[in-house]
Amino acid sequence: MEQEKWHFDTKAVHAGVEPDPTTGAIMTPIYQTSTYVQEYPGKHKGYAYARGKNPTRDALQKSIAALENGKHCLCFSSGMGAIDAVIKLLKPNDEVITGNDLYGGTYRMFTKIFQPLGIKFHFIDLSNPSNIEKYITNNTKLLWLETPTNPTMQIIDIAECSKICKKHNILLAVDNTFASPYLQNPLSLGADIVMHSVTKYLSGHSDVVMGALVTNDDKLYEQLAFIHNSCGATPGPMDSFLVLRGIKTLHLRMERHCANAKKIAEYLYQHPKIEKVYWPGLSTHPNHSVAKKQMKDFGGMVSFTLKNASLDTTFKFASSFKVFSLAESLGGVESLINHPATMTHASIPKEEREKSGVTDNLLRLSIGIENINDLIADLEQALSLI
Repeated sequence: MEQEKWHFDTKAVHAGVEPDPTTGAIMTPIYQTSTYVQEYPGKHKGYAYARGKNPTRDALQKSIAALENGKHCLCFSSGMGAIDAVIKLLKPNDEVITGNDLYGGTYRMFTKIFQPLGIKFHFIDLSNPSNIEKYITNNTKLLWLETPTNPTMQIIDIAECSKICKKHNILLAVDNTFASPYLQNPLSLGADIVMHSVTKYLSGHSDVVMGALVTNDDKLYEQLAFIHNSCGATPGPMDSFLVLRGIKTLHLRMERHCANAKKIAEYLYQHPKIEKVYWPGLSTHPNHSVAKKQMKDFGGMVSFTLKNASLDTTFKFASSFKVFSLAESLGGVESLINHPATMTHASIPKEEREKSGVTDNLLRLSIGIENINDLIADLEQALSLI
């Protein structure tokens, strides 16, 4: 059977991975080398210098491409390195339309690095795609979106956004980090580029920092590959090996993340000390119907606000856990709690943060794969202290 016809579970275990031709090793070796011997100048075995290509990274790129139903994948030394490469497709006076609820590092890069270089960014509400049309000009080249968004879990209709982008000849790039390829495949919904912070669910074990871009467009791939090699934000073989290993259990981990998140979201939703819960699986969540349409399940990320809580109370609560760990990042097997306003989204001005709901009493949970009863008991004891 061709790999394209494999079910996701089989792709996760096998796609991109071949037995080592020299030894028959079932795991892709860690090719820990910076350069490769050439027979004579220009004649080599497909590898000349490791910034450009590495066999361990090649195997990982094939794996991620297969998971996203994509033709090409490029891995980067971080998710921000991947985003940086996409924006480098643009030139001064080009315009980008993006969401009003973004990861703080993305917002910082857009406003502090590329805006001063002459690229204009429009931060708008994308939950209704009809809002996009009024911001489109002859200079609009890219629509950049997250769905679910970080941290208020806004759901954006990828297929509807794709129709608008194709009508106006605009590139559509989707940050698919929160969903993972197991839950959502933006290329299949009309996106041109999919971005992942591989650090998160793809790696899954909080031991790697990496990013990835996936596309089906040959020309776009060539442009991104040129930036990838020229600018050098490429990952090493050890990290590539670790992610290959992590991907083999992606489907199993995501099922547990989602199941645990559902129970925690429902628990928080009925708790008297909780003001609001953000999780796409709740029927009351905005665009819940869109999430049902474009996602296989609703993800392992849950955000919520504490009722009538000051910043000091919020800090006390966030620091009171025994199983959850107070830390940035997400998507690992262990559960994390994060305070976006002072951690992941601190680089966004307070006024802008609060417009999208990132208030001082908002907390974000990355639900791990621990026993659900232990996780809920940990939430209960922390809530009892405030």
